[in-house]
Amino acid sequence: METAATVGTAPRPGLRELKKQRTRDALLRAAFRLFTTQGYEQTTVDEIAEAVDVSQRTFFRYFASKEEAAFFVLRIGESHILEAVRARPPAEAPFEALRRAVLESWDALHETIEQIVPVDLHLRIYQVIESTPALLAAHLRRAAEMEDRLACVIAEREGLDVDADPRPRIVVALFGGVIRVAERIWSTGEDLSLEAMREQMTRYLDEVGPALAGNWRTD
Repeated sequence: METAATVGTAPRPGLRELKKQRTRDALLRAAFRLFTTQGYEQTTVDEIAEAVDVSQRTFFRYFASKEEAAFFVLRIGESHILEAVRARPPAEAPFEALRRAVLESWDALHETIEQIVPVDLHLRIYQVIESTPALLAAHLRRAAEMEDRLACVIAEREGLDVDADPRPRIVVALFGGVIRVAERIWSTGEDLSLEAMREQMTRYLDEVGPALAGNWRTD
């Protein structure tokens, strides 16, 4: 089974691999459409497979569960961000490296996603996650795991022991919290476009410094 780290990176897949990718992507598109139209809990694996005219067994060749399918594209994004952070110039401060890794790789990431599922369909999955308790719990668990991985990358960049020095985990927790707030507010708004999501994240990341250092009182 392909992983997020390998999706889109293998040079010129052969016909067999290309056919497997097409089947996987068709299953993802079908799953996303069903999740967003009739609900995650109400959608069965049989319905997803039937929409692509394949067997349930074929579905399980690509995904261990409905949940894995729901998070497959987000997992690609996580791997993409990890690599983008590793590639940032060493002189950048940790929070700035995280910020630029997200914003400057935005277009390339969504081009990769567009090759698998329509971006608007991918974006609607955020609403499904926010409104489905089981998926939201899984999303928060995955976010915590992602923060651990990012903290290790930041610690390595700075030459620190991630278990002895709390700063990598602190800065990543702050960064992850900002992204989480931006995603939640965006997902409950009226404009669910990719541009609106990017604008929301950019604005919230830019407000971190003033929010931490400024005086919030208006009297």
